[in-house]
Amino acid sequence: MAATSSPRLHFISGLPRSGSTLLAALLRQNPRFQAGITSPLCALFAGLLNGMAAEGAGGISEAQRARVLRGLLDSYYADAEGKDAVFDTNRMWTARLPALVALDPNVKLVCMVRNVAWIMDSIERLVRANALLPSRLFGEAERANVYARVDALAARDRLVGAAWSALKEAFYGGDAEHLLIVEYDYLARAPARVMALIYRFLGEEGFAHDFDNVEFDEPDYDLRLATPGLHRVGRRVRFTERPTILPPDIFARFAEMSFWTDPAPSRANLLAPRRGKAEASAA
Repeated sequence: MAATSSPRLHFISGLPRSGSTLLAALLRQNPRFQAGITSPLCALFAGLLNGMAAEGAGGISEAQRARVLRGLLDSYYADAEGKDAVFDTNRMWTARLPALVALDPNVKLVCMVRNVAWIMDSIERLVRANALLPSRLFGEAERANVYARVDALAARDRLVGAAWSALKEAFYGGDAEHLLIVEYDYLARAPARVMALIYRFLGEEGFAHDFDNVEFDEPDYDLRLATPGLHRVGRRVRFTERPTILPPDIFARFAEMSFWTDPAPSRANLLAPRRGKAEASAA
């Protein structure tokens, strides 16, 4: 997708609190790569798409639309000095998959996912850990109790619901083969194996990552959301068993939303524990 003067552009998408920041932190260890948390590039891309569809823009040809959008993608990271590839992160890239494929038939998105019940649990833990700082993830009435909070998060235009809906559309859509779905639990349990398969999916040369030194934090960004720790990554990659802090009915409700666990109707690639056949499709 990139011009010769620009690094290759890959995309990270998927669900919140599912390991996209961890993946970016790992990728940043490779001196050939640039990666970070959510960027404004997807919003700019959507703005251009909408602008060219606005009233009075009918004179723009399909070829012109493609050139304008490619120009944005090629130029945004053109100053990534010394980098061979850049990973742009945004949970809404899955909603733009058909447009990305139209611009580049070889485009690939790495989508981090996690049991939605544990996503809600993770966000609730952050809220309770910062009890004296009301999170801006919620309106005043939505902060009332855990039921109001999870309902707000699950709405189709909010943090979890918007990402979940966009990912589900892409997963079952006609361009699903461009997706690599990576379960957080698998990355945490077998990071070397998962990273090797991610590199293979992307067609990038492998790299020896240090999974015992993976610290990453964006305190200023998180403070603007009044949710400290939202993008903090611990030093060591590991999976830790723990009980949920959610009421049982809430946990059961959201545990049923992991549609990617039945990949049969989809052409998406899947990396998940104990699914050798699905894993092989990403190799």
